[in-house]
Amino acid sequence: MAAYLAAEAQTAKPSTIGRRVAAIRYAHKLAGVGTPTDAEGVKATMRGIRRTFGGARNKKAPAVAGKMLGMVAAAPEGLAGLRDRALLLVGFAGAFRRSELVALDLADIAETETALLVTIRGSKTDQERQGVTIAIARGDIACPVKALRAWLSAAGVETGPIFRPINRHGNLLPSRLTAQSVARIVKVYAGRAGFDSDAFSGHSLRSGFLTSAAAKGASIFKMMDVSRHKSVETLRGYVRDAELFKDHAGAGLL
Repeated sequence: MAAYLAAEAQTAKPSTIGRRVAAIRYAHKLAGVGTPTDAEGVKATMRGIRRTFGGARNKKAPAVAGKMLGMVAAAPEGLAGLRDRALLLVGFAGAFRRSELVALDLADIAETETALLVTIRGSKTDQERQGVTIAIARGDIACPVKALRAWLSAAGVETGPIFRPINRHGNLLPSRLTAQSVARIVKVYAGRAGFDSDAFSGHSLRSGFLTSAAAKGASIFKMMDVSRHKSVETLRGYVRDAELFKDHAGAGLL
């Protein structure tokens, strides 16, 4: 096992190897046999890999509110532009994971006077698909509710997937976008707005909402209502990033 990990370290990231170790451990537990990953030699090998190659994640840039406004302003005229604008704004305002965003059907949304209610049927933290409903607030400058309404009206979506592919002839397809498509769209619009597209990913929508909400002083529990995080500890990183320079100890020293 230790030799396998050492060989994998030549081509795989420490985070990838860590996931493989977890999968191997789980497979052995299912089989009712001893777990080789608990051996001290294996643990020492993993520690050595992290020390040598680093274990820190390569975090993508959050599409914070100001950047999001610049990104959606770059949306072109036409059906694809309406779709992309709605996808970016709804994805941001609902702190969606990209898999959740593309899984949305028309039956999952309901517009009220004050907000857009969205039912998420299943997610990374809801494997049993009990479902949860979140509220998406309207916007003053770029409203996700209006953007979604404009897209659905122009596309003539009356049932099924909300966000769909558009072929090179400009025709709407009946299937749904993939999670990879969301990442590609985020990168494209980051580039159009003048940002480094390589620094952004599909997760930038979710992290952008949380970072922006934290910077505005939103309650961490209100943030959890939207993001559906199960742990406060997970959200503390977003709050810490947003307040990194607030009342900084070094302010005014030089």
